[in-house]
Amino acid sequence: MQPWTLALCAALLCGCAGPSPTPRAAAPMVFHDQLFQPPAVPVDTAHIFAVSPAMRDYLSREIGHSLSHKDPRRELFDALYRKDRLQLEYDSAITRDAAQTFAARAGNCLSLAIMTAALARELNLVVQFQQVEVDESWSRAGDLYFASNHVNLALGRQRLSHGEGYSVDMSNSLTVDFIPIPPKARENAKPLEEQTIVAMYLNNRAAELLSQGKLDEAYWSARKAVEQDPGFLHAYNTLAVVYQHHGNLGEAEQALRYAISQSPANTIVISNLAQALEAQHQPDKQAEADRLRARLALLEPEPPFHFFNLGQEAMRAGDYRRARDLFAREVERVPDYHEFHFWLALANYQLGNLAEADVHMVKALANSTTRGDHDLYSAKLDRIRAYEAHAAGK
Repeated sequence: MQPWTLALCAALLCGCAGPSPTPRAAAPMVFHDQLFQPPAVPVDTAHIFAVSPAMRDYLSREIGHSLSHKDPRRELFDALYRKDRLQLEYDSAITRDAAQTFAARAGNCLSLAIMTAALARELNLVVQFQQVEVDESWSRAGDLYFASNHVNLALGRQRLSHGEGYSVDMSNSLTVDFIPIPPKARENAKPLEEQTIVAMYLNNRAAELLSQGKLDEAYWSARKAVEQDPGFLHAYNTLAVVYQHHGNLGEAEQALRYAISQSPANTIVISNLAQALEAQHQPDKQAEADRLRARLALLEPEPPFHFFNLGQEAMRAGDYRRARDLFAREVERVPDYHEFHFWLALANYQLGNLAEADVHMVKALANSTTRGDHDLYSAKLDRIRAYEAHAAGK
């Protein structure tokens, strides 16, 4: 089975899809509520940026005393992200709202952005989310592939009350960003509306629920994402993947056709539409899918995970030398993705190259983004080192 591609949205450390065009009404043909069990509780968005009492207590304790004579933006940044303060942990396994991220002291990129924005607003700071033009990053879970771009956060100065209104100063804003960004990309950052950030949160939750097999819940979350920002096209793609996994291929095709009508060169949507057409086993649809595949080959001759998938085929065939070379090509393209290093380590281990396997397992461990992956790679590294010690003792 070919993988279906979703676009996850994350911010600060990694990214999300681009800004929405002018808001428009959601295309009604993409919703098919009758196919899914009604939600036990309607999907709510009010909690996403809500500040908990524990968050208010932390702000008061850590920076309340210095607000009158120091820059509250810098004080907030230090209180959150200095290692001797809140001690946040990056964990890409789940997208949390602001209060959940604070309580867990952990979250993925979008969760950290939402928490930071919520706390900034509690300090009466102006928050501006921004789309940054950098290359997409990719990850996967089973037959689902996830693409993400990059969003950061700019903090303006405090709002100053003047009678019934406010003055807002975004000059000399402080950008909150945790990966190196080329100066030109930072300069060309585009503002994102909060409705898009909320849609991104809902889209992430839909994708995470889908990967857990919770199709009904995934549907309602993706549906709400489309409603929240009808211009956020990745939500239509996620909705289509939910339909596909639910066995509703015609409905998946409808959602994808709408998305591709708005973004004709979107390779994620083209790939998924081709797969939805192929799965229906009709000659006319197969012919259209073939045309889409040909177009996709021109737009993206070597798509993400291309060499990785070939490498896994080589591993299953026992051709570890070829697998090693293919995984190495993926590492060359994406040097900081943990799973590529993990499989390159396994191929080297099978070839008896224990030192090289050690090197790449260390890199897999260093680049892991969930606690589960971290524990897996740590255990594998211990095993490799045990074999190294045994070999050295012979």
